[in-house]
Amino acid sequence: MFYKIAQKVMFQMDPEKAHHFAIASLKATANTPLDCFYAQKFAQAPVEFMGVTFPNPVGLAAGMDKDGECIDGFHAMGFGHIEVGTVTPRPQPGNDLPRLFRLKPAKAIINRMGFNNKGVDNLVANLKAAKSGALVGVNIGKNKDTPVDQGKDDYLICMEKVYEYSAYIAINISSPNTPGLRSLQYGDLLDDLLGSLKAKQKDLAEKHGKYVPIALKIAPDLSSEEIENIAESLIKNQFDGAIATNTTLSRDGVSGLMNSNEAGGLSGKPLNSLSTAVIKQLADCLKGEIPIIGVGGINTASDALNKLDAGAKMVQIYSGFIYQGPKLIQDIVEAYRVR
Repeated sequence: MFYKIAQKVMFQMDPEKAHHFAIASLKATANTPLDCFYAQKFAQAPVEFMGVTFPNPVGLAAGMDKDGECIDGFHAMGFGHIEVGTVTPRPQPGNDLPRLFRLKPAKAIINRMGFNNKGVDNLVANLKAAKSGALVGVNIGKNKDTPVDQGKDDYLICMEKVYEYSAYIAINISSPNTPGLRSLQYGDLLDDLLGSLKAKQKDLAEKHGKYVPIALKIAPDLSSEEIENIAESLIKNQFDGAIATNTTLSRDGVSGLMNSNEAGGLSGKPLNSLSTAVIKQLADCLKGEIPIIGVGGINTASDALNKLDAGAKMVQIYSGFIYQGPKLIQDIVEAYRVR
């Protein structure tokens, strides 16, 4: 009930202002008696993923808490993990405003944020300050002004800085809002990046005395051949996991709606079937060797179970969480427990 009231208020606001308001409110109320307005407690449904035991299979997708400011607040809602970021080595403002658009009739969102964040050092400070013991994945990327052929260096910088404080690290090469980024999903650039990250992981595991798994986040706008090639590279480089998928450039299911012609990545309900199809293809190619987090268009518990049936082992929500509220977490966990 509280979320429905809050949603009505925020949906009257500019989307990005509403986002900042929500983040500020969670940051101010976490670990205080006021978290009773959104905190949830329900029976755990543990899942083993990439060698880590998560309390339940529902995570918050990257992009909601870019700078890790509300880890404890989201943990109180019942998320099994929180993926923060995308973070870059240096702070950057992202793309010009406006850059976030609701398509309410379709339960969808278009964004062209452009990796706006306060930089990796700020994120590390927030990771250190978190009190809840939440399992946090850190999603890393490259700065916009870093040439693509030098992008690997940005990922290695971020990886080294966040490694000690992460449950896992997600490699974002699939956002459509950073020029040239998606080219890292192909051929020699991909192999070079994955190989370099695995070598860095080995060094950091020895340095810190702990193994932090790494996962690759891919786009939904890939051909079958491209998915096969990515799977081959993941297996060859012994990656720990995959996250499928990021937002899409497609406008299927939203054409004609207000804001549907805005540039950027589409998320929400219209992405659901496309994301699930990519998960199925990727899972078939990976043959059980590498586990998958399924994300994209999950609006109901049934949507989440479909992604698990397609081959994912855990799921993440973002747009569905905005439209449905924290109850979606509990609905998915309960459905997972009895499936």
